[in-house]
Amino acid sequence: MRVTTADLGGSAEAFGRGPHVTTLESVTAGSTEATAGDSMKDRGAVRTDDRPDPGRPAPERGPVHRLVRLLRVLPRRLPLTTGYVLVLTLVAWWLAGQSRRGRASFIRHNSSNVHHMEVGKWWTLFTSGLVVDGVPAWVGIAAVAAVVGLAEWRWGAARAGAVFVFGHLGATLLTEGSMWVMLATGIPGALSHARDVGISYGLVATAGCLLALGPRPARRYGLPALALALAVTWGLDQGLADAGHLIALGLGVLASRSTLFRPAPARR
Repeated sequence: MRVTTADLGGSAEAFGRGPHVTTLESVTAGSTEATAGDSMKDRGAVRTDDRPDPGRPAPERGPVHRLVRLLRVLPRRLPLTTGYVLVLTLVAWWLAGQSRRGRASFIRHNSSNVHHMEVGKWWTLFTSGLVVDGVPAWVGIAAVAAVVGLAEWRWGAARAGAVFVFGHLGATLLTEGSMWVMLATGIPGALSHARDVGISYGLVATAGCLLALGPRPARRYGLPALALALAVTWGLDQGLADAGHLIALGLGVLASRSTLFRPAPARR
């Protein structure tokens, strides 16, 4: 049915609107065009959307993207290791810019030796663990990232830090205590101003604890191999640090048998 001007003429003139023409076809055509326009807008919005299509497989990520993602996750997952590695890196970078005399002075003032213990510089027990000594700095920092990072990944920051500090402080106090006894009794070879800095005591203790708590092959072969290597090194060099490494290994094994790693008793 079509409505024309002739049909509506009288009504239009009666209301004073003039000869305006409205047809059902024009209304239908307008609605169709509006719907088509909205549909085109919707399709355009879909085409310009940057979100991935759920129906398509995710694009391949390159090694750079995976590395960036790993660097974002590690500080949250391994805060202790990340912070310690950062501090070691900054100290190593600062020492690299110093003269040989400046580096020697810094290490001398931060060595945890008998003299510093006698004059009350107990803070050297901690600052001595901020210096990588005896090996290239990057080697020591990489070892810390691997060993302490693995310990923190398995045990959490609190227990990993406790084992590292226990090994570092325990081995330092025992070796320097032995040196003090040698000085007090007049045994030759003792030094009150010995150079004693580094990360190795805590590192060896953590590695020993990891091996002691590891799978059977690690306990049966890895732990004796590490002990043998440290014993041979001490036998060849007879150095204070070499003896401290054996002590630190024993402390790490002792820590693995402590209540720190015992399962909580089942609740009734």
